[in-house]
Amino acid sequence: MRLIDRLSKAQRVVAVVALGLALAAVGRYLVSLGGGPRFGHCWYSPLTSSPVAPGTGLPAWLRLIIWLALIGLWALASVRVLRPSPEHAASD
Repeated sequence: MRLIDRLSKAQRVVAVVALGLALAAVGRYLVSLGGGPRFGHCWYSPLTSSPVAPGTGLPAWLRLIIWLALIGLWALASVRVLRPSPEHAASD
């Protein structure tokens, strides 16, 4: 018997929402890697009026792939957690 089978429907929904929030936190961390600080000069430029911003981190296509992979993982886990237990499916 799986651990998930012992949970009620409401507890399963809470588990799916918690998993989604955890994956969102992981996604925000992964997407922000390589972002560096957003202030100060990268090079000495005394004649400019505004500071030069350092690199912006990961390219947009890589951030998109990270988010799509995490959303896909969440969807697969949600289907697995929210499916009816074998005992419940056999009685229907």
